[in-house]
Amino acid sequence: GPLSMSCWLREQTLLLAEDYISFCSGIQQTPPSESAEAMRYLAKEMEQQHRTKFRSLSQEFLDTCGADPSKCLQSVMRELVGDGKMNWGRVVSIFTFTGVLASELLSRGENSEGSRRLAETIADYLGGEKQDWLVENGGWEGFCRFFHNARQ
Repeated sequence: GPLSMSCWLREQTLLLAEDYISFCSGIQQTPPSESAEAMRYLAKEMEQQHRTKFRSLSQEFLDTCGADPSKCLQSVMRELVGDGKMNWGRVVSIFTFTGVLASELLSRGENSEGSRRLAETIADYLGGEKQDWLVENGGWEGFCRFFHNARQ
C-alpha cells in the first residue's frame, strides 16, 4: 500500500544521500545502486559547473547555522526548490549542496554523525514533504531514466 511505498522511498533516499555524502567525504566504495551512481555523476558535474555558487552558499550556511546544520538544511532545500516546483535538476542541486556542505564540515573537524543527520534531513524532505512528486516521477527509477536522457 501507499504506506510501505513511502517508507521504501524514504529508505532509498536515505541510502542515496548517505552514499553521496560518503563519496564527497572521500570514502571509496562501489555505488550501492544505479541511481546512486547516476547521482554521483550528475551532482559532481553540477558542483563543477557552479562551484562558486555552492561554495558561497555553504560558507554562508555554516556561518548562520550554528550547532544544528540539519535544521538549516531544510530551509536551504526549500530555497533551492524556490517556487516549490520540483524537477530532477533541483533534486540534484540538493544533493550537490549537501555534499559540498559535508566535505566542508569534515574539513572543519566535524564527525560523521553530522553527515548522517544531513542525509536524514534529505530523506525526510524528499521522502516526506516531496514524496508525491517523487512517486509521480517514478521514484529513483525515474531518476535513472532522467539520467540516461540527460547524457544523450
